[in-house]
This record gives sequence, C-alpha cells and structure tokens, in this order.
Amino acid sequence: MKKEVIYVTHNKGKIASAQEKLKDVELKIYEYELEEPRSDDIKYISKYKVMEAYKLVNKPCISLDCGFWIDELDGFPRAFVNFSLDTIGIDGILKLMENKPNRSCRFTECLSYYDGKELHQFMGKHEGKLTETPLGNSTEKTWSDLWYIFKPDGYDKTLAQMTDEERLNRIPYNSVDAMDEFAKWCKEN
Repeated sequence: MKKEVIYVTHNKGKIASAQEKLKDVELKIYEYELEEPRSDDIKYISKYKVMEAYKLVNKPCISLDCGFWIDELDGFPRAFVNFSLDTIGIDGILKLMENKPNRSCRFTECLSYYDGKELHQFMGKHEGKLTETPLGNSTEKTWSDLWYIFKPDGYDKTLAQMTDEERLNRIPYNSVDAMDEFAKWCKEN
C-alpha cells in the first residue's frame, strides 16, 4: 500500500515535478500559499512551512523550500529568492553579475515531511553556472524565473531550454535532488 502524502503548495511547477518523481507515493495536492518566515536557513523555512501545512490538512504532508546561491555575490540571493525576483528580477541579477568572471551558482533545497509525530528532512543541491542572458521557454513545469539563467553543470542549456525528459533524466553532475531522496526513503519505510 502506498504512503499517502499531501503536498501543500501553490507552485504549479513544483506540483508537476512531485507528480513525476513521487510515483510510489499516493500524492494529494492541496493548493495553498504557505506563509514563508524571514530566514536565511532553508531547513528552518521548510520545517516551518510543513508544520503550517500539517495544521491545515492534519495528515502527513511535505513542503519544499529552495534557495539560490551565487558565489561571486557572496551567496546572494540565498533563501530570499522570491523577494529578489519580485524586486530586481533575473535582469537585475544578471546586471549585478556584469563583467564577473565567476559564474558558479547552485540551487539548494530542503524537502520536509511531517506525519504529526516525526519530522524528516531531505536536502538537495544542484550546481551550475549563470548565463549572460535569459534563455528558454516558459512551461507549466517551470518552478522559477531562475531556470532561464541557470545551466546545470555538465550541460550547455538552461533548465528552461531543456525538455521535460532532459530535465528529469539528466545525469546529476554534482547534484542531489531532495524529492528523489524523499522517494527513496518512502520506498524503504
């Protein structure tokens, strides 16, 4: 029997990704925008959000929070991705990176699972490089505008340029996916 898990989010891209990756889980979607606390710690944010989600649905649930670190900018925007995208956008981020030689960056993510008694957290990290200009197309599976300027290590395309199949089946150079880690844990428990 599959474990029933409720994913509380309003992000269509995250929902689509979870539906593709969590095949061994009976995944239910509860569309709701959870409050996000001001913090630079994605583990704390994810925990806070899953606890809020559990209060809404009173069933085992997950929450995923992501951060984006740019080495040349001392890690900016870190866990403040949404605020940065709402204020300066990807064009502003690229403007800050003009003439900067080090284009290294990474997505970090924390998926929290809470069943009412125990909290389990699964970390992910995806290394890459920033492009000079936005590249790619928008789909219902796009999580973030950062997909237009992020090229995963080992690839010459942004996430927004990749097909769904390329994104799902890419060889994870320096990469760990939090949803994949959660899916493995669900199979074992």
